[in-house]
Amino acid sequence: MPTPISGHTALAGVLGDPVRHSLSPAMHNAALAELGLDWVYLALPTPAEQLDTVVRGLEALDCRGLNVTLPHKQAVARLCRSLSPLAERVGAVNTLVRQPEGGWLGDNTDVTGFLAPLQASGNAWQGQRAVVLGCGGSARAVVAALVELGCGAIHVAGRSPEKLEALLAPCRSWAPQLAGLPWQAASPALADALATTDLVVNTTPVGMASATNPEAAQKSPLTSAELEALRPGSTVYDLIYTPRPTALLQAASARGCHSLDGLEMLVQQGAAALRLWSGLETVPVAAMRAAALAQLGGG
Repeated sequence: MPTPISGHTALAGVLGDPVRHSLSPAMHNAALAELGLDWVYLALPTPAEQLDTVVRGLEALDCRGLNVTLPHKQAVARLCRSLSPLAERVGAVNTLVRQPEGGWLGDNTDVTGFLAPLQASGNAWQGQRAVVLGCGGSARAVVAALVELGCGAIHVAGRSPEKLEALLAPCRSWAPQLAGLPWQAASPALADALATTDLVVNTTPVGMASATNPEAAQKSPLTSAELEALRPGSTVYDLIYTPRPTALLQAASARGCHSLDGLEMLVQQGAAALRLWSGLETVPVAAMRAAALAQLGGG
């Protein structure tokens, strides 16, 4: 049974815009109930122009910890008292941890979350080739994770040359295997890369359905020609988990590719964040996964 909310109940939550669709409240509140912690976890819609006010206000309210999602993963870093080495290297923050001396530590648990299903697959990723679709905050974490996996070549496809260079520039010192790919309709570069790659990761929001935009489920970040270029036997990993499967993963499976969605990444990054906030080494990952699946209607 959940602990009754009282005058002593502490707050944790997730900041984003939009964020009402998030599975994190169901997932974290299930874990908090199993742990018997007198906390409550809420979705906290935060427009970009109010990010400073919200983050500082929640610190003043003794909030125990925060997750950060789109579009704030990069902007929130400047509001942190310090950054973990990983968050500093990635240039994106998805977890805020209260510091004993005050202020927030900005950390990134997306890397841990992203790696979990790949490591569980049993594949040997050392020296393998990867293509990352998109160049936002999630792509930065994915690049760091792929370097940790030991991938031999990592190509990042971006539609905006400026945004692509902004991602690549700070990574070159620690990711020499990293290169950019133009992603325009007239360029065959992405299709050529897809034909020889071992792992494709979609970090864009294309294909993510919501209650207000259900038709988005029919979209894929890849064109028909690019989908046809996917190499059978390769792995396609879509960070989106609504719907399950996405249009991209349906097409990839039809091509004979292995498919992974972002639900396990969500669960594992949330579990890593809860460990940081609570100081506990063991948190109920199974309860978090079950709650997320139930919220999606799959459990």
